[in-house]
Amino acid sequence: MDPVIIAGAGPVGLALALALARQEVPSVVLDEGPGKDELRLARTVVLREDTVALVERLTGLPLDDAGFRWAGWRSMRRRQVMREITFGGETSRNAEGPGDGEEFSAPLHIAQHALTGALREAVIHERLVKVAVHSRLDSVEQDASGVTAHTRGPDGTWWRGSYLVGCDGPRSTVRKLQDIRFPGRTAVERHAVAALRTELPWPGEALLHRMTPWRTSGPSTGEVSARPLAEDVWRLDWLLPPGKDLVTPDLLVARIRETLGGWSGGATPAYELLDTGVHTVHHRLARRWRAGRVFLAGDAAHLLGALGTQGLDEGLRDADNLAWKLALGWHHGPHTALLDSYQAERRAVVAARLRAADQALPLLRNGGGLRSYVPGSARGHDALLTDGHLGRGPLGAPGAYTGSPLMPPPAESRALVDTEPGAPVADVRVTAEDGSFVPLRERLGRGVLLVVLIAPGTGVWARKHWVTAGIMPRLAAAVTALPHPAELLVAESYPGAAAHTVLLVRPDGHLVTALGGVRPADLYEAAEAALGGPANAGSENAAEATAGRR
Repeated sequence: MDPVIIAGAGPVGLALALALARQEVPSVVLDEGPGKDELRLARTVVLREDTVALVERLTGLPLDDAGFRWAGWRSMRRRQVMREITFGGETSRNAEGPGDGEEFSAPLHIAQHALTGALREAVIHERLVKVAVHSRLDSVEQDASGVTAHTRGPDGTWWRGSYLVGCDGPRSTVRKLQDIRFPGRTAVERHAVAALRTELPWPGEALLHRMTPWRTSGPSTGEVSARPLAEDVWRLDWLLPPGKDLVTPDLLVARIRETLGGWSGGATPAYELLDTGVHTVHHRLARRWRAGRVFLAGDAAHLLGALGTQGLDEGLRDADNLAWKLALGWHHGPHTALLDSYQAERRAVVAARLRAADQALPLLRNGGGLRSYVPGSARGHDALLTDGHLGRGPLGAPGAYTGSPLMPPPAESRALVDTEPGAPVADVRVTAEDGSFVPLRERLGRGVLLVVLIAPGTGVWARKHWVTAGIMPRLAAAVTALPHPAELLVAESYPGAAAHTVLLVRPDGHLVTALGGVRPADLYEAAEAALGGPANAGSENAAEATAGRR
């Protein structure tokens, strides 16, 4: 069968190619450029723990070596510290204010060129991925069995593929060729950005400072954030007021000196300016994410990230969601309901984040007047912004596919756990089929369903002692009978789960359902629903096959 064609060699396109390769699906990546990335320290991204795990599975490289884990977070208003969080190891606890005692994961802050470089390095060693450099997409043609993509450039040619995915950015050629509208708002926010090497009073901690007490040079709203990278490098973002005021080099240098001096209590500390830029935030959402055998992902499908650094996180989730569905269709034949669920799930999640940002930002940015005198309003605004920066809450948390067409009907045996169906599962330690202990996230992304039995006490015994005891043989038989390959895992515990709870998890790590005990019929029905229904129900060829029998 023909490979999947991926237009765009940014992080989303490369991640999708690697995700497909892990499921034995070949791909061709059309790269407009020379196959190298410009080094830009002012262009960084913040990744949540689960997207970090996704990239590490795909690359086999520890991202902590290329990025930086924040030691903590603090937010200030004028000269007052509103909230302070210290990250200890993998989790942290709020040091003061509302929500005291709530656990936080330490985000990973990484330069985008470093992230792309790790993905490119993995692609070089992947036999199922071919990268065609200097290949700009010119046209796309579809038929019943695949797509044909024509490229222009020094080696302009045509490529034949089973599917085509547009990961080619905000000005997506794929989206335009498919005549898909991209409505939304332009220049929702603008930030002046500088990457510099210096020492700040809070080493390793990220900072959001609102209503800065010092006089601001040039246009500004008095809001600045500082995000640390390795080797004493910091990314500073100044929120600019609405308009098109030019950010000149002199104004930016004055802003840097003023800000560093204000934080250091007087004299400006020594610094080395490494990179600058202006980050403009747009909010746009493509009307359709699928047109036959053509799909959109990443910035080609959506533009968001009002806080300046987390838009790529959603693009990587697009790739993770789409890869296993394309792989199933590639190996077993097209399944319309499953492929349609990509748009239904991902577009709904991104639309919810865009709505949350559009509702919250006017209040957060223009919170003057009577609202500013309401007790606790400033702290509430700060908590909302903090959660957004840390990948939590309505502005930052990963979405759950609660309204997905792949959700199974409620079963009498359904059990309640702390993860709602459709949400990402918790990363608990599990015993694999070979008897090894591994994080649950390490078993994702291979195109198989995961069935996890919660069995307290099993962790202290070798698997050979309990694999044939109790309910295990019956559960193993039920897993073998599922309509798709599945792996049986065992966990000592899971948040909110009682003993003998059985979890069904999709290849992308989202919970399908939790069942109380071994219920083979309910487990089969849930697995069938997660795959889009019976194998031939949504097939693009089902109608023709039925007509032929008649």
